[in-house]
Amino acid sequence: MSIEVKVPVLAESVPEASLLNWYKQPGDLVKEGDKLVDVETDKVVLEVVAPKSGMIIEILRREGEKVSSEEVIAKIDETAVAAVAKPVEAPTPSAPSSVEPKTSPAVRKIAAEQGVDPATVPHAGDRVTKADMLKVESAKAAKPAMPAIALNTEGRQEQRVPMTRLRKRVSERLLQAQQEHAILTTFNEINMKPVMDLRAKYKDIFEKQHNARLGFMSFFVKAAVQSLQKFPIINASTEGDDIIYHGYYDVGIAVSSPRGLVVPILRNADALTFAEVEKGIADFGKRAKNEQLTIEDLTGGTFSITNGGIFGSMMSTPILNPPQSAILGMHNIVDRAWVENGQVVVRPVMYVALSYDHRIIDGSDAVSFLFNIKSLIEDPARLLLEI
Repeated sequence: MSIEVKVPVLAESVPEASLLNWYKQPGDLVKEGDKLVDVETDKVVLEVVAPKSGMIIEILRREGEKVSSEEVIAKIDETAVAAVAKPVEAPTPSAPSSVEPKTSPAVRKIAAEQGVDPATVPHAGDRVTKADMLKVESAKAAKPAMPAIALNTEGRQEQRVPMTRLRKRVSERLLQAQQEHAILTTFNEINMKPVMDLRAKYKDIFEKQHNARLGFMSFFVKAAVQSLQKFPIINASTEGDDIIYHGYYDVGIAVSSPRGLVVPILRNADALTFAEVEKGIADFGKRAKNEQLTIEDLTGGTFSITNGGIFGSMMSTPILNPPQSAILGMHNIVDRAWVENGQVVVRPVMYVALSYDHRIIDGSDAVSFLFNIKSLIEDPARLLLEI
């Protein structure tokens, strides 16, 4: 019986996807749940697994091709399930198998041309057929070659590599944000010593009790939420000529993935504890690295935070994540001269930036919002007291 392998159901906002790497080829035996291929949307990379055990008999879409939601991309012969359930044990080195599959002259000719041992080709029974060999040849042809290094008109080496769907979509959104929004950025500086002292004092107890590392992001998330509650226009978004005020606080946290920057969402961040925020961010980072974030993880959000400081950035102007109207940029912490009680002292200082859509957010609100974050971070007891 032939079983269809389909593209997962994509979100309404994701009309199509691209096939990345096929991990199985025609003739390969698979078990139910085995990973078959990666599907890349403009948000995430999804895994397509075998719906049933059997043998791959046909691959309908090659790597790099565009596919749509629930499109059939391969077929599995379920009658080969017995071969999957009862695999033949490999012979030990001390007792090598002398049984070779039967081959025809045509098979041996193809094997010589391909440089393939017929015994390694998936086949049924005791004979490798010409069709078995052609499946292997077809599978090899389906694999895209690595981009070649060529010489340009000046005789210098260049390598042309197509953008991934994620990279192309990020580029489109960045250009869209700059073209359709009046982006302005305001800056401030924060004395991080109070938070660093508090963290140093309680981080071991915190980690032991909550099984989570106490970082700086939870302080900034909590400070951002309290500031958003005080300045609701910063938490608003635009839709056409309408301004939408949100009565919830879904904070996007920018994290790195192998395919670029993604922004998973901490839902209802106002209801989360410090430990829940830290666990959520750690989970995002882990799943982003393993390309396990879902479309739902990346959809929505009313405000975003990006931390270029982990890469050593001193200052930057973050770009909006439409339809959101503002984004907070954190940067590295550096010892700087700081005037305190009329004296110049050395303090660990972070520069912060708030980029905002000046069409709906006045400069006074943006500056006051960022200053409120500064005040909360420099006096973290206010975060706990919510004042």
